[in-house]
Amino acid sequence: MFDNFLVEYKYLLAILLSVVLGFFVGLERKTRAKEAGVRTHTIVSFGACLLMIISKYGFEASTADASRIAAQVVSGIGFIGAGIIVYRKDAVHGLTTAAGVWATAGIGMACGAGLYFVALGATVIMISVQCILHINCRLFNIKHIYKVNVSFIQTDNEDEKIKKIFGVEHFHNISVVRRENTVFNVSILTEKEVSSALIDNIMKNNDFIISIERCYN
Repeated sequence: MFDNFLVEYKYLLAILLSVVLGFFVGLERKTRAKEAGVRTHTIVSFGACLLMIISKYGFEASTADASRIAAQVVSGIGFIGAGIIVYRKDAVHGLTTAAGVWATAGIGMACGAGLYFVALGATVIMISVQCILHINCRLFNIKHIYKVNVSFIQTDNEDEKIKKIFGVEHFHNISVVRRENTVFNVSILTEKEVSSALIDNIMKNNDFIISIERCYN
């Protein structure tokens, strides 16, 4: 009886460790205002650990198959991840958080399997990777392309001035209207963030520009 108590006490410590590790992973996500935070990651890690313990130790050795419940945990976490991922304003959000929840389940399963050092190391690595990839480094930053439609009067080399203003080498689309003045209507794809203040400043300092339209892809 006492031996069984000690064994189950060990299992409870494993569950507690999974909760602590899941908490720290969730804390990193919460500091970045992500969809799934402390509670979600903690409960996912706890649940995965509990199910792994039941799978591995809750049945007789002759009938136990730890891989079956473990496999179902991995599949079940996929439904949670799918609920986190959303499509908004022509962009997908929540992929990293969903992947983090999936990985947190793996940490909980490692605790349940008795791989405590692996679980701890995986948590440290996971949080470190998340923090490193959020460093404001050009290597990790995704390029944002802004589309701008510009109309301007062409008398000399105004087209080259437009390219210089927006930091591009060529126009994406171009059409020409010839009336009293030759008017160029061009589309520009630029990495330069085109804010309202920037548009206002460009219009004030360049009389040959008729209009600037910022487009949202």
